[in-house]
Amino acid sequence: MKSDLSQQINIGKDTEARLIQVGISSFAELKAVGAEQVFIRLQTVDPGACLSRLSALEGAIQGVRWHSLPAGRKEELRAFIKMLKK
Repeated sequence: MKSDLSQQINIGKDTEARLIQVGISSFAELKAVGAEQVFIRLQTVDPGACLSRLSALEGAIQGVRWHSLPAGRKEELRAFIKMLKK
């Protein structure tokens, strides 16, 4: 299936393949579902997915490198990861 995912910032071929595997086949779908919900799906096929992967997804949605996310959003993502580990 042809996808526009790997054309986005922070998303390489490996991440694109995993996104397609969990039912996200376009950038529009990624944006509609949101980074957190997509991350939960990704954990079903990649239990080692971490904060970096979540940050990369959010950065792609916002159109920025993941390390350039606003500090407040980074903290929200950290809190989300912590919540998932409970």
